[in-house]
Amino acid sequence: MKRVGDVTKRVLMGAAIAAATMVVAVPVTQAQTIIEEWNSVKAPAAPELKAVKIDPKTTALLVLDLIKQGCNAERRPRCIASLPKVAKLLADARSHNMTVVYSTFPPAKREDILPEVAPKDGEPLFTAFAEKFINTDLEKILKDKGVTTVVLVGVAAHGAVLYTSGGAVLRGFQAIVPVEGLSAENTYAEQVTVWLLANAPTIAGKVTLTKLDMISY
Repeated sequence: MKRVGDVTKRVLMGAAIAAATMVVAVPVTQAQTIIEEWNSVKAPAAPELKAVKIDPKTTALLVLDLIKQGCNAERRPRCIASLPKVAKLLADARSHNMTVVYSTFPPAKREDILPEVAPKDGEPLFTAFAEKFINTDLEKILKDKGVTTVVLVGVAAHGAVLYTSGGAVLRGFQAIVPVEGLSAENTYAEQVTVWLLANAPTIAGKVTLTKLDMISY
C-alpha cells in the first residue's frame, strides 16, 4: 500500500509540475492603452474630398474666430496663410447673397476680427466658446433665414470648426467644410479634425469635406 501511495504521490507531483510549466509557458497578453501604442500608430488614408453645389438661399457661411488674438504669425501661422482663401470664399458667398455669420472668442470684440475677412454691416456676430450654438442665437438666426446647410471656416480646427460642425449636424443642419479654411497650431491638429469630421459617429454622414475649387453655386 505504501508503494502504491508513493507512486500515486509521484504521479500527482509530476502532473502538478507539468501544469505549472504549462501556465508559465503560456504568454500573458496585457491590454495596451493608446499611450503605449502611440509611436506605432499609422495615419489612415486621407478622406475623399467631394464637389458640392451650394444653394445660396438655404446656405450660410460661418466665419469662426478669425481674430487677431488667435490668428497670428506667432500662435497660428497656418491661419494667416489661410486668410486669402477664406477671403475669396467670403467674396463669393456675398456675391451670391448668402447669409454670412461671424463669431469671436471671449473676450474679443468685433474690431478684433482680421481686416482681410472683416464683417460688413448687418452681418450677425456673436461671442461664444468652441461650440458656437451653445448659449447663442445662432440656431435661431439660421432657421429664421431658412438655412439648412452651413459652410464652416476658421480656427481652431480642433476647436470651433470641429465642435460647431458637430453642433450643426446634431441640430439638423448639413455641414460643408473646405479644408483650406480650417487651421490650427500644427498639421496634426488639422489632420485629426478632418479625420473626425469624416468618421465620427452620427456626424460623418452629414459633413461634406471639400476644397474651394470644388464649390459651385
